[in-house]
Amino acid sequence: MSPALHNAALITAASTAWYAVAITAAAITAVAARNADRRRDAREVLKVLLVRRNTR
Repeated sequence: MSPALHNAALITAASTAWYAVAITAAAITAVAARNADRRRDAREVLKVLLVRRNTR
């Protein structure tokens, strides 16, 4: 294999690995954001239920 083809193969492999890491990081970030939204929503529901319970 010529040095140019070898370098191109290395660059392609590195790019593929970097893309996989970037996609995984984006997925983890999206899940964390959804979980944060769910926790916030749950806190709001609990506040409403607590207020309703205390007004009875």
